[in-house]
Amino acid sequence: MVFAHPDDAEWGLAGTVARWVRDGTEVEYVCVTDGSAGSNDPATTRERLVRSRREEQEAAGRVLGVSRCTFLGFVDGALEVSLDLRRAITREVRRFRPDVLVAPDPARLWDRGRTYVNHPDHKAVGVACLAVVNPDAPTRPQFPELLAEGYEPFEIPNLWMSTGDDPDTYVDITGTIDVKAEALRCHASQIHDWPVEDWLRARAKETAASQTAASQGMVYAEAFRTFRLKDAEDPDEAR
Repeated sequence: MVFAHPDDAEWGLAGTVARWVRDGTEVEYVCVTDGSAGSNDPATTRERLVRSRREEQEAAGRVLGVSRCTFLGFVDGALEVSLDLRRAITREVRRFRPDVLVAPDPARLWDRGRTYVNHPDHKAVGVACLAVVNPDAPTRPQFPELLAEGYEPFEIPNLWMSTGDDPDTYVDITGTIDVKAEALRCHASQIHDWPVEDWLRARAKETAASQTAASQGMVYAEAFRTFRLKDAEDPDEAR
């Protein structure tokens, strides 16, 4: 799971994370930015936010059972699709060699209700992850310095993008939505006393009401656009 800011994963796909972990899947997080722009409080500083938001993200990961969270440390609010960003994500992909890479949808500009404009950091991470899929992770001449570090090329078999537009895959999170809410509550600097549980249930119920999810009897769901990029050569390769 690659995302821009501490708390992004919990807002968007923590129900899926909790379900995968419950079913025996190893999940790792890659948090791209330092979260240092996540407050309008004049009494706080970027340095304090970096520390507190990292602690919050680690706590949320423990609630969900995430095996590791890597913090790349790019400055919050200033992210660009650079070679440095692509290299940093490629390093983590080549190290972990995932069956599924989950990334933000870079095509999302706003929400369907036109009450939210997407953050540029989210879009940058999504575009960078597409570059990691092709050509960065699987191509040997790309980033030869990673070869020197011992990270061999890797072709990503599956890409999932968390999206509210034109999804093709729904995950039933009815059994894990409470865990999702608990994990999101770890981000106290962002949530404060907001009734986040009500918001999460309303959004997940709306997603589950789509024709495809409803036909499968889902009460709460998360939605993705998915790409099958490579067939498994050996069934035993699956984690």
